[in-house]
Amino acid sequence: MDQIDAELEEISTLRDNPAGVIRVTCTDVVIETVFRPRLGAFLKKYPAIQVELDMNYALVDIIAERFDAGVRIGEALEKDMIATRIGPDWRFSVVGAPSYFAGRSPPTTPHDLQDHNCINIRLAGSGGHLRWEFRSPRGRDLTLRVEGQSSFNTAGAALDGAVDGLGLCWISHEMAAPLIAEGRLQEVLVDWCPFYEGFHLYYPSRKRNSAAFSAFVDAMRYRGPTRP
Repeated sequence: MDQIDAELEEISTLRDNPAGVIRVTCTDVVIETVFRPRLGAFLKKYPAIQVELDMNYALVDIIAERFDAGVRIGEALEKDMIATRIGPDWRFSVVGAPSYFAGRSPPTTPHDLQDHNCINIRLAGSGGHLRWEFRSPRGRDLTLRVEGQSSFNTAGAALDGAVDGLGLCWISHEMAAPLIAEGRLQEVLVDWCPFYEGFHLYYPSRKRNSAAFSAFVDAMRYRGPTRP
């Protein structure tokens, strides 16, 4: 009985003071807009937990690669996976620096992008470029392959390229918004950029057994309005 009591006390301690390493695969957009604003408070509250964020644009098999979780838009998941919303609905923005627009007419429809220098983002795995997606004011979806002189493999680098005047960038509005407010970037094609369902943290159902992971999910869970 003394041994059982000691084990129960140890389990209670682990529950109250969770510890361990949590590995999550996601993109730099998710790191900047979802995890970065919340991670500091979480790590301060749980000093025995370590969080490793792996920035990756490939579609990663989280079980094979030994990740605790991944992040996707919406809730389309494989069998035996659980999804927890960690962000509001969001949209892309097409942005360019004032210096880029000097002497150029801004695009008024996505088809006008063929006359502009567009900054591409190269996808890991397939090796192709991320296609730009739009929706007309009448609700018709449109996907375009754009051309330009520069390409990067992360959204953050592409956004920096837009600030430097290299061309137009298709980027998460939340990442671009501070630079738009400062006047360092101008947004175009606003009426053509629809909202998408928010980011979800996905993970195997067995992960709910970990006190550290449960604390992480609870801290990252989005509790605000769906549409910003």
